[in-house]
Amino acid sequence: MLLGLTTALVATVCFGFGAVSQARGARSAPRADRVRAGLLAALLRSWQFILGTALDILGFVLSIVALRSLPLFLVQAVTSSSLAVTALAAVWLLGARLRRSDVAGILAVVVGLSLLALGSGAEGRNEAPAAFHWSLLATTAVMLLATLVLVRRDGTAAAAGLGLLAGIGFGITSLAVRVLDASGVVAVLTDPAAYALALGGLGGYLAYALALQRGTVTAATAAGTVAETFGPALVGVVSLGDSARPGFAWCALTGFAVAVGGTFLLSRFGELEGESAELAAPHPGAGAEGGRRDGPAPVARTALPCEGDLPDKSDGRTSTERQVSDGGGRRDG
Repeated sequence: MLLGLTTALVATVCFGFGAVSQARGARSAPRADRVRAGLLAALLRSWQFILGTALDILGFVLSIVALRSLPLFLVQAVTSSSLAVTALAAVWLLGARLRRSDVAGILAVVVGLSLLALGSGAEGRNEAPAAFHWSLLATTAVMLLATLVLVRRDGTAAAAGLGLLAGIGFGITSLAVRVLDASGVVAVLTDPAAYALALGGLGGYLAYALALQRGTVTAATAAGTVAETFGPALVGVVSLGDSARPGFAWCALTGFAVAVGGTFLLSRFGELEGESAELAAPHPGAGAEGGRRDGPAPVARTALPCEGDLPDKSDGRTSTERQVSDGGGRRDG
């Protein structure tokens, strides 16, 4: 159990830092309103997105070890708490500031995970009926179709929806890793769970990248917390026989609730001041009025074009027309 818990915690750190790195890389790419190869090519040109991807891959490999040796509800709660790591990484890398609720959320995550680790028992079964494997693949197909529909929408609701779909994809991946028949190459290639694992992971990855272009880092991440944490945890208890230590069910349940509650407290941390200020800053050469902007930075900045991304109509031809209408004098204010 110690090895599994250690790998789960290290995976959490990888996921947390990877989220921030991927967010900066995703927002440096042109905004996509549909799924196309050009989106992936643009993302792969960003070293920040590649670094975040590498951290995600490392975290996924480490989580496989945890998923095969710990109950699903423990692994999912630990890895979902990467939002606390994301918040701390955003303070360091994006210049964000922690509020009291953010600190309370981080402390709740730490306390909840401690109680959860204390109350967790041995993992349940690593095998499931064929119908379970096929249901994972069917759910993956529905998730992919929903992503293709939702990618054409904009705004916070679309970002939350895509984040939720990403959580479903990652949750499917966790379940598929748990029940995958790895007894041989033929067994893997003929197991529907293997295809659910691959498609769920790639689909979740794509949905998450699209969500980051439409919402803040932690808002997109928190939207998938319910699907990624509660779904596999419930399935693990009901269908795979995961359970708490004898007499410690209250401890495991309390720890799970406190850890997930802390994650929800941190969901408002998506309104990152440092990140909003960076995204709101006009681009070089945006015009005479494209200098430093006074006043508070807007919150919940999405990846929609900022003012500095649009043509400045106070320059060029428009200014000339105004000068003519004003008798050649420059208009101030």
